[in-house]
Amino acid sequence: MRHRNAGESRQAAMMNQREQMEQRGQFRITVWEEEHFHGKRCEFMLECPNILERGFQKIRSIKVENGPWVGYEYPEYQGQQFILEKGDYPCYQAWSGNSGYRTEHLLSFRPVKCANHSDSKVTLYECEDLQGRKFEICDDYPSLQAMGWCSKEVPSIKVNSGAWVGYQFPGYRGYQYIFERDRRQGEYKNYNDFGTQAHTNQIQSIRRVQH
Repeated sequence: MRHRNAGESRQAAMMNQREQMEQRGQFRITVWEEEHFHGKRCEFMLECPNILERGFQKIRSIKVENGPWVGYEYPEYQGQQFILEKGDYPCYQAWSGNSGYRTEHLLSFRPVKCANHSDSKVTLYECEDLQGRKFEICDDYPSLQAMGWCSKEVPSIKVNSGAWVGYQFPGYRGYQYIFERDRRQGEYKNYNDFGTQAHTNQIQSIRRVQH
């Protein structure tokens, strides 16, 4: 059995470090304490469970250089969720979109690592615990009912690949729920798994997360 010499070991360590840096570079976000990119700012390449611990009072504007990310209303990834794809978010209306819910700041965020827009598939189930009639989709649907889903509700979801964002109402409006293949083994067995702000299994539009 051949053993590595010191030079080979150093080279392998450098390659591993370079790979880690390249992976970290896939995700980059800059946050500001005030709207329109004013006030205290900080750049992140990793998740941040509580911006208050970094000396911020809140996040009110964001630039996503490499993503996607998901931002949360409260620390420790609690409260309303908002998908943050590559681009500028000068104020809360930019990330809340047509939600109709006023969340003026975010307090935690993390990267969405499994997003793959060209290879995404999700299975919707008519009952909780991944039971009942099911429907597999691989594309964006601004109205699930228009494509044949017979209810305003999706009781459970299985993410086969990629990452998805579901919306409470048609046209990508209302509460947002992020569904990822690499979390919960991709299985969301009832609305309690959708997010801490979920009080119903109402989902009427869904799309793939852009990467």
